[in-house]
Amino acid sequence: MMINQVTLVGRLTKNPDLRLTPDGLSVASITLAVNRQYRNQQGEIDADFVQCKLWRKAAENTAKYCQKGSLVGVTGRIQTRNYNNSEGRRIYVTEVVAETIRFLGTKRSDDIIHHVEPVSVMETVQEQNDVRLQEN
Repeated sequence: MMINQVTLVGRLTKNPDLRLTPDGLSVASITLAVNRQYRNQQGEIDADFVQCKLWRKAAENTAKYCQKGSLVGVTGRIQTRNYNNSEGRRIYVTEVVAETIRFLGTKRSDDIIHHVEPVSVMETVQEQNDVRLQEN
């Protein structure tokens, strides 16, 4: 039996990049900063920066409700792909293809963290009133 499943909780390093494929499918790219569970020799907590892809409604809702600093939980699978760049060199990419994403909180410019009701956007998601901000 082989298993390819990953679960991450982290903050977006920049706003989601939402695009449309030539077939009209929505796809969003995000980068999550995920803290490691230990401190380095300087006493600092290091982070890993993980590239993630979201498709269809998950992509659209993430672009709509998340921004740089938003805290999200992602479950999905690791996928590798390759392509030839403009110089003809083969480039390999490893990324997480998200199956579900949960919006755990947003970080606004005033540095106050506002919690958002967790939502699995791969399921049917209602209009904006289904994602309610809850002040601490």
